[in-house]
Amino acid sequence: MNTYPAAAPRTSGGLLSWPRRAEAWLDGHGRKAWITAMVLGFIFFWPVGLALVAYMTITNRWSKDMFGSSCRKSRRTAWSSDWNSRVHASSGNTAFDAYKAETLRRLEEEQAAFEGFLNRLREAKDKQQFDAFMDERARTPRADQPQPPALDA
Repeated sequence: MNTYPAAAPRTSGGLLSWPRRAEAWLDGHGRKAWITAMVLGFIFFWPVGLALVAYMTITNRWSKDMFGSSCRKSRRTAWSSDWNSRVHASSGNTAFDAYKAETLRRLEEEQAAFEGFLNRLREAKDKQQFDAFMDERARTPRADQPQPPALDA
């Protein structure tokens, strides 16, 4: 006969539910609560802080619950999506707009000229390397080419 009582895990207020309650409390108080818990965990007992960092990383709390959306994504969107509209938007000053348009046109021409220069430079370098290869190849006899027979005089 077993004298030990059958122990069933208690979920309504027992030992297994305190992590869930702590997680819900931290979620309710936002990212500052999670970061504070992590820092206090490192201060008082470093494995607790490390466990919180691992938990937040594994459950993806940093991007979902902590910040809502990725900071990099919003920064990238702010810089790239409005760039063309900001460059080509009118400032309201016609003299400045004309100066800006002329400067942009001149810069685009300089960029095209520079890209052409780089292409010519690459082609010249490629031609020089190819010519050096062909000269080296012409100087070295190849084994698969038949050698002319030696003439006996």
